[in-house]
Amino acid sequence: MLLLAFDTATPAVTVALHDGRRVLAESTEIDARRHGELLMPAVDRVLREAGAEPADLTGLVVGVGPGPYTGLRVGLVTAAAFGDVLGVPVHGLCTLDGLAYAAGIDGPFVVATDARRKEVYWARYEGPRGRVGDPAVDHPAEIAEHVAGLPAVGAGAALYPGVFTDVRPPADQSAGALAALAAAKLAEGEDFLPPLPLYLRRPDAQVPAGYKAVLPQ
Repeated sequence: MLLLAFDTATPAVTVALHDGRRVLAESTEIDARRHGELLMPAVDRVLREAGAEPADLTGLVVGVGPGPYTGLRVGLVTAAAFGDVLGVPVHGLCTLDGLAYAAGIDGPFVVATDARRKEVYWARYEGPRGRVGDPAVDHPAEIAEHVAGLPAVGAGAALYPGVFTDVRPPADQSAGALAALAAAKLAEGEDFLPPLPLYLRRPDAQVPAGYKAVLPQ
C-alpha cells in the first residue's frame, strides 16, 4: 500500500505519503490564498523525499471539506486528475474527520474550522473516529449551547474563545493524519466518501446582478 493524501479545504496545503503503517513524508504550508501554487510542488517534494514515483501509488486520499469553494476544488480536481491518469482509486474523507483523528481525544469533543463570514464549519465527535451527525456551518453564537464545555480543536475554534472555551491542538489539518485514518479504514474494509466537494453553502464569489443594458446609438 502506498497512499498519497492531500487536503486543501483549509488554509493548510498539506500532503503526505503513507505506506499503510506509517507516514513516509509530509509537507504542510499555511497560506489561504495560494493552494493552486503550493499543492503540486508539495506533492513533488513529498514523493522525492520518500524516494517514490507517481506510478508507485496504490491510491489517493483527499479531503472533501467542508471548506471554501476556491481552495477546496484545487485538491479535488488534482486528486481526480491523478486518479484518472494513474488508474488508482480516489478515497474521499471529511476534512473535519482528519482533524478529529489527529486530536486523538477520547470522549465528546468538537472540531471547528474557519468558514469565513464569521461562521465555522463544525461537527461533534464521541472519539477520534466517532463523528455524530453531518458537518454543519453556523455562526458560533448559534451553537454555543451545543458545544459548551467540550474540548474543541481546529483553527475555527481558536477564533471564538468565548464559545469554544477549551481549545486544544491541532489547529491545522495534517495530511499525515488523514492518510493514517484512510489506511485504518482500508484495513477494516470501511467505506469512503466520494471525492466530491462538501461545500455546505454557496461560494463567496457571485455573478453580478443588475447589468446595465447597452443599446446601439
